[in-house]
Amino acid sequence: MTLSNYLKDRLIAYVIWAVCYVLTIIFLLAFRISWQPVLVVTVIDVMAVTFHEIWNFNRKKAFYDRIITVAEELDQKYLLPEMLKAPGFFEGRLIFDTLYACNKSMAENVNDYKKQASDFREYIEMWVHEAKIPVASLRLISHNNPGPVSEKMNVQLKRVDDCIDNVLYYARSENAEKDYVIKEVSLKKVLSNVAVRNREALQLAGGSLTADGLNMMVMTDGKWLEFMVGQLMANSMKYASPERPLEISVFVEDLGSTVVLHFRDNGIGIIESDLPYVFEKSFTGHNGRKSSEATGMGLYIVKNLCERLGHGISVSSKENEYTEFLISFARNDYYLLRR
Repeated sequence: MTLSNYLKDRLIAYVIWAVCYVLTIIFLLAFRISWQPVLVVTVIDVMAVTFHEIWNFNRKKAFYDRIITVAEELDQKYLLPEMLKAPGFFEGRLIFDTLYACNKSMAENVNDYKKQASDFREYIEMWVHEAKIPVASLRLISHNNPGPVSEKMNVQLKRVDDCIDNVLYYARSENAEKDYVIKEVSLKKVLSNVAVRNREALQLAGGSLTADGLNMMVMTDGKWLEFMVGQLMANSMKYASPERPLEISVFVEDLGSTVVLHFRDNGIGIIESDLPYVFEKSFTGHNGRKSSEATGMGLYIVKNLCERLGHGISVSSKENEYTEFLISFARNDYYLLRR
């Protein structure tokens, strides 16, 4: 708040005061009152108005400047009313009370939405549990009736199971910190578990998997990492090239303070213009639009989980040649000392 802005805002009041004062002086002079008393009254009146305006300007300036300063410094703007004190003038108290009421209303609405989201997440988790029961029963029936049909059915059941897992992990990804356990995990064991679960689907796709240098331990949550690697493998099979057998290679690069997991396939690749957006929610891209199976959610969930776990993830690709994902795991000082 500047003095010029304050004076402009008070201009009409000053004009009214000046007109009334001039009329008062004219009235006094009409009764032949000497100019000395009139001058004294004028000086006293001007001084009183001046002191009042200085005092009024300073208290309003302090309050409004405080609002602007705090609002600029706060990352969470809704905390603004909590950082202010009720001012001593009427307009300021109106603003303060209005801000406080708005903040209270917003907090109540946020709490309502949080409760609704929590209730929906609990429902999703319950639904996933119920949906997995018939899938497990169908797998058991397929296992007890071996044959070509049961093998194909197992692949489709695996896809259904993966879709159910996607729903569960997406529902939990916003609050992953409540479910994960960070500890040393063997990358070899993670890939082995993922390979076993995807063995039939990979065989049906005519693909092969090679691994090298996975005898590394990283700090992560094994269950979540298995899900992420499983998503990358599912993507490789989904976007395999029809011109050549699918080949997936997984290897590790030790950079000292960082361990990088490379996941590479020789599928149809990703066009260059799509690369910056592959991790965005619901983005299917040029190749995804050719398939009715693409949802654009898998890589989004993977990216989200990596961020929650403190891992980095990036992708490089060349259309019709390869796609390579890199997941980086940082080593903390404690881990380095133990080595």
